Amino acid sequence: MLKSERNFQLEVLAFFINLFLIFYLHLSCFDAILILIVSLGVLSAEIFNTAIEKICDFIQPEYDKRIGFIKDVSAGAVILMAILSVVVGVLVYWKYIF
Repeated sequence: MLKSERNFQLEVLAFFINLFLIFYLHLSCFDAILILIVSLGVLSAEIFNTAIEKICDFIQPEYDKRIGFIKDVSAGAVILMAILSVVVGVLVYWKYIF
């Protein structure tokens, strides 16, 4: 994943930025756990999405609108998790920065 998937690389970078911020801003244990849960949730969702896409490509190499729908739904799950992580990040980091 880390070698070939650009989105995963960016999400891992975001994870390490969050690790840095957890220690730099001295987040409470609860806040740190929230950040870690959503960060690892995004990474997990991306892994599942990639696995689903690879399976779909293996089963049906040519374009099929049903496969396209499956891929769109799994990508949508990643987007929802990413949105949640941004919301949690804003709510948690807001009180430490401002």
